[in-house]
Amino acid sequence: MSEGNDRIERSIRIAADADRVWELVSEPGWWINDGRITVHRIEPDGDVVTVHDPVHGAFPIRTVRLDPPRYAAFRWLAADGAGRAVGDRSTLVEFWIEEHLQGGVLLRVVESGLAALDTTEEQRRRDLDDHTEGWEAELAAARTFLHGA
Repeated sequence: MSEGNDRIERSIRIAADADRVWELVSEPGWWINDGRITVHRIEPDGDVVTVHDPVHGAFPIRTVRLDPPRYAAFRWLAADGAGRAVGDRSTLVEFWIEEHLQGGVLLRVVESGLAALDTTEEQRRRDLDDHTEGWEAELAAARTFLHGA
């Protein structure tokens, strides 16, 4: 696991096959929740979708690349208070699904581009800490969700 002021990397083993994990991670914004996978209303608008979470609000996300069932990449766009994308500011969120001989997969996430966001150094540090905690919770939620599916 590595992190600096620009990148967060986390991984988790999940006792599920790659196709089941792919069904989850290929959905834009699946990671927006309170540590429990929830169904979101997804509103398309050109090449961007807005993911509506009942607790956290609206988040614009652009799908960058989907390579089933191994790799998914999204741009998590900066948004205004109404959840509309503003400018070109974003982070890149990438997921890799790697099968293991013992069964199951290793799900790895990397979020990068935090240093390029137009924020203060103090806000960047808070975002890095919040997102680092968030990815640990979201990967754990993915494992719990997929074990129960």
